Amino acid sequence: MEFTRFDWDPAKDLENFAKHEVFFAEAQLAFLDPSCIVTEDLDHSDLEPRFFCFGRVASGILTVRFTRRAGVIRIIGAGFWRKGKAIYERENSLYR
Repeated sequence: MEFTRFDWDPAKDLENFAKHEVFFAEAQLAFLDPSCIVTEDLDHSDLEPRFFCFGRVASGILTVRFTRRAGVIRIIGAGFWRKGKAIYERENSLYR
């Protein structure tokens, strides 16, 4: 995935950290994982397409919810969720 920059709502970033202990600055790193998995978020794509990125960062496998706006990745939420880790591990084991 190649985009020029990332964006997010600063208030949402603080809310996300309080709830999931992940700042969106760290969430950006999931996209740098060469084995990251990107898939559409079909449950939350009513107004605009939304996606998940499952990628490895220093703390583990991170799930990042995001959308794309004019070539910018806008982060909506991020956390270390078991379901995201399971998807990452399953998809990456298929190619080993």
